Amino acid sequence: MWAPVQELAGNVRAGRTTARSLVERSLARIEAVNGRINAFVEVHTSAALARADAVDAQVKAGQDPGPLAGVPVALKDNMCTVEGHTTCGSAMLKGYRSPFDAGVVERLHAAGAVIVGKTNLDEFAMGSSTETSVFGPTKNPWDLSRVPGGSSGGSAAAVAAGCVPVALGSDTGGSIRQPASHCGVVGIKPTYGRVSRWGLVAYASSLDQIGPLAVRVADCALVTRVICGHDGRDSTSAPVEAAGIDRDLEEGVEGLVIGVPAEARGGGNHAGVASALEGTLGALRLAGAEIMDIELPHAGLGIAAYYLIATAEASSNLARFDGVRYGHRASLLDGDGLDALYCRSRAQGFGREVRKRIMLGTHALSSGYYDAYYGRALKVRRLIKGDYDAAFAKGCDAVLMPASPGPAFLLGSKSGGGDPLAMYLEDVFTVGVNLAGLPAITVPAGFAEEGGMELPVGVQLIGPALSENRLLRVAGMVERAMGVAGRMAQPF
Repeated sequence: MWAPVQELAGNVRAGRTTARSLVERSLARIEAVNGRINAFVEVHTSAALARADAVDAQVKAGQDPGPLAGVPVALKDNMCTVEGHTTCGSAMLKGYRSPFDAGVVERLHAAGAVIVGKTNLDEFAMGSSTETSVFGPTKNPWDLSRVPGGSSGGSAAAVAAGCVPVALGSDTGGSIRQPASHCGVVGIKPTYGRVSRWGLVAYASSLDQIGPLAVRVADCALVTRVICGHDGRDSTSAPVEAAGIDRDLEEGVEGLVIGVPAEARGGGNHAGVASALEGTLGALRLAGAEIMDIELPHAGLGIAAYYLIATAEASSNLARFDGVRYGHRASLLDGDGLDALYCRSRAQGFGREVRKRIMLGTHALSSGYYDAYYGRALKVRRLIKGDYDAAFAKGCDAVLMPASPGPAFLLGSKSGGGDPLAMYLEDVFTVGVNLAGLPAITVPAGFAEEGGMELPVGVQLIGPALSENRLLRVAGMVERAMGVAGRMAQPF
């Protein structure tokens, strides 16, 4: 298992170890296990070693490379990088090379981090299992017959398997927090606008947010501090800096009020999830927190509202992939017009789930249906945000609920097409956070017995906008009390 990120970087900055040695260790682990878990779609061996050598040269010259000096990092393959390809797990972008680095990539480089490769994802981040990628499914390191969650499943699996100490994912409706739960790692979705979306290939622009997955809360906190900050190239970027975001990790929770909605304790949760939630509540009480029952009366409408808003925005965002300017282009047949070329290129380039979501979104935005579907979903979104606002106004410092109703499920069990709602309901506890634009973090909190195996489950903490500091403080206490974080999957 990797040492804490701060310790790794501190050793490099002090000359006690080298960035090259850390990167070589990461590359060796990827080589050893990726054939079995399929977490990485591309490994940047030469570029990573060259950047590591540059970090070591800075140290030798007496310069400070930054707070992530030499730390190996993996990126979900929907973040643009000059190095290698950016494919979004889709045939539509096969072979695409970005002419620029995403804003988060610039920040990682400036902090001394070394990007070792790109990780697998559901195609265009549309999914909850990392099974829809053109590169094939990613497998959960805890049980290779199960999914790692999605859509950031490649990043979560890479951390859980020890390939890297930290990876970045994106979260549109739970795509960081749900795979973090399934893979037994920590994952944070910052407040909408706190991390630049410049260079993140858009799925649903009003919902997307980049965040880290790591072994420990402190690791996530440090990387969050690095990647947060205003970026004038992103019109939704908040003019708020992240200084002190990881300042209070050791303070505990005495005097804080933790809200628990009745919906979080519903009978539909797996027994292992229910046990982890109750265990976390007991630990919070013991540590001096006050537990408050709260209501989120519109939470049950979250899935419907989310899948209307997200698909509507996706249909608009993905219209740019037409096979003419860039993206997969079908062969031009005799008699073809431009419309026929568009249709065939998109039919060949996009997978089934992406095509389905584009059509749903286009229908929701079409004349005669806009007010009935998309317009009404926006009103429900406001009601969901109002529920959270009301809870926080009553003095609630954070809301506690599961990250997912169950542990990792079997590959193929929910992606066969028989009942698409079974997959969509994986996000029942997470989509409301994105609709409301709030920060949330998943922390490992227990294990669920399933198929004769123990599988990790996490709990989710949600806070008011820009409350990452307090959320990380509570998450740190949960991590210490539950003693689950850091138990890594090592089945190889």
